[in-house]
Amino acid sequence: MALLIPVLRAVLPHLGSILSAASPAFSSRTADPEIAELRAAVSRNAAHTKELAEQLERTVTALDETARVAEARLRLALWMAGGALALAAVALVLAIVAFNR
Repeated sequence: MALLIPVLRAVLPHLGSILSAASPAFSSRTADPEIAELRAAVSRNAAHTKELAEQLERTVTALDETARVAEARLRLALWMAGGALALAAVALVLAIVAFNR
């Protein structure tokens, strides 16, 4: 999953321009109603795909920010655990010294 985020961040900004460039190819006039219907469906699908790409880009950005926050919290928890370990070691040494007197 972590490897997928940079790829998505590189591709998503260009997806809208790709769809915008491809849409005119499907919008020419025709006399056949079935072809016109298919072209309309393709245009709707392109619009929906563009909307989904924008939503995915927002989701990836939110996931990236959440990962940064989680990493900062993890770093803080590790520092606190290290401090607690050091304090426990000092308490153990003091207890051993006090017991031997």
